[in-house]
Amino acid sequence: MDISNLLCTFKDLNINEMPHGHQIYNQSDAYFLTLTVVQWADVFTRKVYKDIIIDNLKYCQQNKGLEIYAYVIMSNHIHILCRSIKGDLSGTIRDFKSYTAKRIIDTIKKNEESRKKWLLMIFSYMARKTKKSSEFQFWTHNNYPEYIYSNKFIEQKVDYIHMNPVKAGIVENPEDYLYSSARNYADLSALLDVVKVSLRWKTH
Repeated sequence: MDISNLLCTFKDLNINEMPHGHQIYNQSDAYFLTLTVVQWADVFTRKVYKDIIIDNLKYCQQNKGLEIYAYVIMSNHIHILCRSIKGDLSGTIRDFKSYTAKRIIDTIKKNEESRKKWLLMIFSYMARKTKKSSEFQFWTHNNYPEYIYSNKFIEQKVDYIHMNPVKAGIVENPEDYLYSSARNYADLSALLDVVKVSLRWKTH
């Protein structure tokens, strides 16, 4: 996909109308999002929990109109560059977080998880602290959305997403990390299909 298809035309916007702050103002436009586990708990060091994320991202693509351009699942957060072709990005991300939180917590309870007591204690504490009506809180409330406004910004964000596992010392090359769209951009087999944008980005 050509990058220009993701961008609104600046000349049609008044500077005072430009999206700002940590909110999704334009529900059909592309955003860079960061979804974070409460207290930065390293849940996604286990394959089973990462696979729950992949499965539900696929569901959102197939059933909720989520168009994904780049993503990475790290130990305690997810970066994703995406938009909603149905014009409901906030609703899609809300449902995604709600469903994955329930699935992951249920899996922690049922599986032989050595960190079970510690993780559930964190999620329970955060629910009480934020006065949630539910027993546990898995994700933080803020998705830190950043509006996609230029070609350069898209390139920076895709590169940032793909370099996360390298900077964390997990892999030497971005495409070596399985839970990332770097493999898609390197034309390798990947867990999740993405819409590749035309970038100058190359594998390192």
